[in-house]
Amino acid sequence: MTTRGTDLVDRSKAGLTGAEVSARRVPGGNRLPVQRPPSPVRLLVAQMVHFFALLLWAAAALAVVGGMPQLGVAIAVVVVLNGVFSFVQEHRADRAAQALQDLVPHRVTVVRDGVRQDVDAVDLVPGDLVLLEAGDRLAADLELLEVHGLRVDEAMLTGESEPVAKEAGDPVHAGCFVVEGEASAAVTAIAGDTRLAGIATLTRTVQRVRTPLSKELDRVIRVITVIAVGLGLGCFGVGLLLGLPAGEGFLFAVGVTVALVPEGLLPTVTLSLAHSAQLLAHGNALVRRLESVETLGSTTFICTDKTGTLTQNRMSVVTVWTPAGTTTVRGEGYAPVAEVDGPADAVTAARDLARAAVLCSTGRIRQEGTTWTAAGDPMEAALDALARRTGATGLDAAEGPGTRRFAFDPRRRRMSVLAAGVLYVKGAPDSVLDRCVRPDGAPEAVAQLAARGLRVLAVAVTDRAVAEDATADDAERELTLLGLVGLEDPPRPGVDAALAECRRAGIRIAMVTGDSGATASAIARETGLWREGRSLVVEGAALPADQQELAELLDTDGAVVCRVAPEDKLRIAQALQSRGHVVAMTGDGVNDGPALRAADIGVAMGRSGTDVARQAADLVLLDDQFATIVTAVRQGRATFANIRRFLTYHLTDNVAELAPFLVFSVTGGAVPLALGVLQVLALDIATDQLPALALGAEPASARALDGPPPRQRLIDRRLLARAFGVLGPVQATVSMTAFLTVLLGSGWSCGETPAAGVLATASGAAFTAVVLGQSANAFACRSSTRPVWRLRWRGNPMLIGAVAAELAILVAMLAVPPVAELLGHRPPSLTGFLVAGCAVPALLAADALTKLLGARRTPHTRSATH
Repeated sequence: MTTRGTDLVDRSKAGLTGAEVSARRVPGGNRLPVQRPPSPVRLLVAQMVHFFALLLWAAAALAVVGGMPQLGVAIAVVVVLNGVFSFVQEHRADRAAQALQDLVPHRVTVVRDGVRQDVDAVDLVPGDLVLLEAGDRLAADLELLEVHGLRVDEAMLTGESEPVAKEAGDPVHAGCFVVEGEASAAVTAIAGDTRLAGIATLTRTVQRVRTPLSKELDRVIRVITVIAVGLGLGCFGVGLLLGLPAGEGFLFAVGVTVALVPEGLLPTVTLSLAHSAQLLAHGNALVRRLESVETLGSTTFICTDKTGTLTQNRMSVVTVWTPAGTTTVRGEGYAPVAEVDGPADAVTAARDLARAAVLCSTGRIRQEGTTWTAAGDPMEAALDALARRTGATGLDAAEGPGTRRFAFDPRRRRMSVLAAGVLYVKGAPDSVLDRCVRPDGAPEAVAQLAARGLRVLAVAVTDRAVAEDATADDAERELTLLGLVGLEDPPRPGVDAALAECRRAGIRIAMVTGDSGATASAIARETGLWREGRSLVVEGAALPADQQELAELLDTDGAVVCRVAPEDKLRIAQALQSRGHVVAMTGDGVNDGPALRAADIGVAMGRSGTDVARQAADLVLLDDQFATIVTAVRQGRATFANIRRFLTYHLTDNVAELAPFLVFSVTGGAVPLALGVLQVLALDIATDQLPALALGAEPASARALDGPPPRQRLIDRRLLARAFGVLGPVQATVSMTAFLTVLLGSGWSCGETPAAGVLATASGAAFTAVVLGQSANAFACRSSTRPVWRLRWRGNPMLIGAVAAELAILVAMLAVPPVAELLGHRPPSLTGFLVAGCAVPALLAADALTKLLGARRTPHTRSATH
């Protein structure tokens, strides 16, 4: 820590004595409370016992009880492997509280026993006298005692983008930065009693909401469970009525139940979400919870921060008004190179103004690699950039001997520097203009600049002699106005287009910020967030206490909520959720943690955000771009559509797998089983898996953002009718036809027991028909509205490779003797293969006819699935 002047120490109290410090020390010291992260074992077990996993465990147990231990082991392996994969993907220790430790400095300067000394921040106790200067991060909650031009950056706690001027008696909080000035302060709270720790506690206690996907998957499993168990019991009862022995009836009931359980669905969902998460990562969006990928597509309301999300979070001078004329400045960020346009006299006057503004500033710009950044107050850094852009010289003149500084004072709202006999002044226009001689035209110029949403500063000078003992008020009079500076925090490029895309997608947007209403509404208008006649501006303190009233007030597009506290953002998210909205909340500060955790989708900034915000969020924007949210929403909608695609694909297969058990049961065993349980498992896990995964990687439709998010469920009547009423029966009919054709061709009659070799060959034909039907079904499931021949073959190259691999696996399962013997089948005869091959044209024709009839019934229905 740098050496300090002695003024504060000389005028302050002597601080605590050593004995007082010892008496006030608390166990653990000034450490923020840390919540122990969840046990990895507990997280892993959770992946093994959710609703879908429990269904599969039950199926495995039934298989073992039914005398099929191989099947039970195979299903258990599927559950374990999927659980491990999900655990690896989502194992992010919830270190939000731990990250808070990085926000507390390691050393702090205090006065004890009348002596200034540096101590570990952990040793602070209530009542300690702390000395502050520019650059310090506060180690505890403090009450200011003596203040000299102190300004504090409280953005991480309040969201306020500009440093706040402080006076004696004001509180300041742990984790905030001193941007400018000096102060002495007394410690009022440490460790878990600080406001920072309070927000951390609020973040931890807020329960994450269940994602729409998890709710829908639970519903899907309930539907499948009811159907599987119901049909299993039904087949058992029918078999008993038709004279089937109870033991065999139970075995076939187990087979029916297992056949209807899509064992491959769980890994398909997980891998599809992981694929989407990988695509988003390439697009600068890091997904921390896999299920959040689909939730993005369901988003109906986005509550966005202003600074750093809609804007670039860097001040820039765009206009300089002087009595000689107006100068326009066009530059990128803080880079010292820019276009400066205006009359020659005006540009010269702007140069003089910029030099004067820098002389009474401490913030500067500095180069880090190829990028120019702010060192100190961003506004003062922007003035330094202006000076360099206009070619001003002598910017270090205020650092020599004889220089006097009158620090910024919230009462005066200006600061000044006396250097080489000249007093340079900058501050709020109304505080400077009143002290200027004939500021002609300036009030009108201030109004025009403010109307553009710019922050306005006035700069003035005087070469009048200033007494050595003069106060700031005495020195800062009879000034000559140099001009006005208009600064902006420019919107991010493309944010207006991104907001328009959100609205095209039926998503409402509100700005929720700690900034003032004037600044926030100006940015809302500039970015296009503002909706004339519909938008409103409301301060956090004016928000209704009643949740329903709050929801009704804010459930509109283009609302601007300013001066919000962390509790306000949390209430806003919960109120909108109570109206049925799926809420995405953006944020970057510690104050945003509770709301990020409570929202359906918490979106944190990766570059400018704090670790606390990133750990509490579901999605981290690595480039801090609002437009990246739109990309994520599009991918989320694609993910929802893709899950419906491979659900249709899996359920179609289940019908074909179920048919042999139904036929066997209904005929009382007169028709032998066309497919065994191990063959069913091979279809679900081996042949079906790759095409299903490829369907899960289907690119987003160009129309994915046309209109509000789909309100349809993952499994609805339309999907069930397509899978169970059309595609499944066609596939099952061809499969059973191929099976019976081989049997009848060998001279078999109904009720006879066929030879083992003949039965294996017929079973191979049925197995082949299902696999070929599924290869055609994979292409049919790419769209719910267009037939296969109207789709781009190169639209999903992964699917072509997956189907090729599926056919190769089919050949291996039929032709490799140990595998074929294990599954209980042989390669089909030529006749059986030809009949099995009919599954491809039959399924594609049925699919095309269904889509044609559906298009005639609902010609104007939008589809997000191509």
